[in-house]
Amino acid sequence: MRKINIGLLGCGTVGTGVAKILLEKKDLISSRVGAELKLKYVADLDPARDRGIKFDEGVFTGDAFKVIDDPETDIILEMIGGEKTAKDLILRAIENKKQVVTANKALLASCGNEIFRAAAAKGVDVAYEASVGGCIPIIKTLRESLAGNQVKSMVGILNGTCNYILSKITDDGSRFESALSEAQAKGFAEADPALDIEGLDTAHKLAVLNSIAYGMEINFKDIYIEGISKITPLDIEFAGQFGYRIKLLAISKNRGASVEARVHPTMIPFQNLLSNVNGPLNAITVSGDAVGDILLYGLGAGMMPTASAVISDTVDLARNILSGSVGRIPLLSFRMADIRKISVMPVDEISTHYYFRFAALDRPGVLSKISGILGKYGISLKSVHQKGRKTNGSVPIVMLSHLCKEADVKKALDEISQLDIVSTRPALIRIEDNDQED
Repeated sequence: MRKINIGLLGCGTVGTGVAKILLEKKDLISSRVGAELKLKYVADLDPARDRGIKFDEGVFTGDAFKVIDDPETDIILEMIGGEKTAKDLILRAIENKKQVVTANKALLASCGNEIFRAAAAKGVDVAYEASVGGCIPIIKTLRESLAGNQVKSMVGILNGTCNYILSKITDDGSRFESALSEAQAKGFAEADPALDIEGLDTAHKLAVLNSIAYGMEINFKDIYIEGISKITPLDIEFAGQFGYRIKLLAISKNRGASVEARVHPTMIPFQNLLSNVNGPLNAITVSGDAVGDILLYGLGAGMMPTASAVISDTVDLARNILSGSVGRIPLLSFRMADIRKISVMPVDEISTHYYFRFAALDRPGVLSKISGILGKYGISLKSVHQKGRKTNGSVPIVMLSHLCKEADVKKALDEISQLDIVSTRPALIRIEDNDQED
C-alpha cells in the first residue's frame, strides 16, 4: 500500500486531536483512502508536554522548516495559529510544492489572497475546512454541493464562545461577566477572549465564506463588526417578550454589484431555527437560487470536532495525490481568473428593522419628542412600549421600527442622545425577521 507522509506543524489542542485521529484511526483511514497516511513529523516547541499520545521515535522536532523542506513529506498540516510565522511556513510549503491544510481563519482573512494566488501558481492545493465552523462542512458545501447555485445569502452563528455566553444570559439570567468566566472555565473561551466577544473571529470566518460564495477577493477589513459585550439581560428579557432571541450573527447578502457583510448582535424570531442553536454550537443557513434554504449545524470548536475537519481535508488531499488530480476543485470555488474585487456595502447603506431602548425621564411629552425625531429621519415605528419600573429617575422606553436605513437611524439616535430627557446613549439592536419586507 502506498504511503503518504504527513507533517504536522503545531501540537496544541487541535494539533493533538489531529495526531490522535491519524494514529488511532490509522486502519480506518487507510481503508477509505487506499493508502497509509503516516504521521512522519510533528513540529512543536514543547515536545516534553504529555499529550496522552505515544509517538514513534524521531517524530517530534522543534524545527518546522525541517518538516517543510523534507522531500518525502507530502502534506503539511499547519495548526500553530497566529499570522506571521504561519504565513511564512505555508508559503515555504507551497514553494516546495507541498499540499497544505490549515485551520487558520485569521491568517486566511488577512493574507488568504496572497496564499491562494501562490498555491495556484505552484499547482498545489490549500484545504481549510476547519477554519470555519469546526466540524460543520460549510466550505465543502459551498465549493462542491452548491456549485450550481447562485448564493443569495448566508446567515450564521459562527462563534461558540459568544453563543454560549448569550445562551447563559438568556436561559439562566447570568450577567455577562459571570457567563464569560464560566465559558473560560469550560474551555469555550480563551484567557483573552477579545477576538471572540468583539466579533473579530466571526468576521474572519465570514470573510472566507464570502469569497467562496460570491467569487470575490477575501475582504475582511470592510466587514462591519460589533461584539456582544454591551448586550444586557434587560435587552434579552425585552427581546423575549417580543418573540425574539439575541444571537451574534454573521450576515451576508448578495446585492449584485456589492455584498452586504456584517457581524453584530441580532434579534431573530423564535421560529427561526437559528434562535434554537444554543451553548457552544454553531449553525449557518445558506440560501441558494436552486436549493432554497439549507441549514448546517454542529460543534464549531474544540479539539476533536476541529480535528475531524482537518482530517477530512487531509483525506481529500491524499486522494488527489493518488489520482494525480491536484487542483481539481478551485481553491476558492471559482477559478482564480474569475475571482474579482466586489465591494462590501458600507453599513450605513443597509436597511433593516431595529430595536431601540431609551432610558428616559418620566415626564409628559417624552414619547412625542423621541418619536418626533425618529419621524424626522423617516423612521416609522411598528410598536412603542414603556417597560419596567423607574430606575435612577428614568424609565425604559422600547421601540421596534419598520424597515429603515442605518444612516438615518444613526442620525436620529445622535440627536436624541442630546436631549435632556434621555439619561444614557440609546441601545440599538438590529432585527432580522424571516420576512424583511414591510
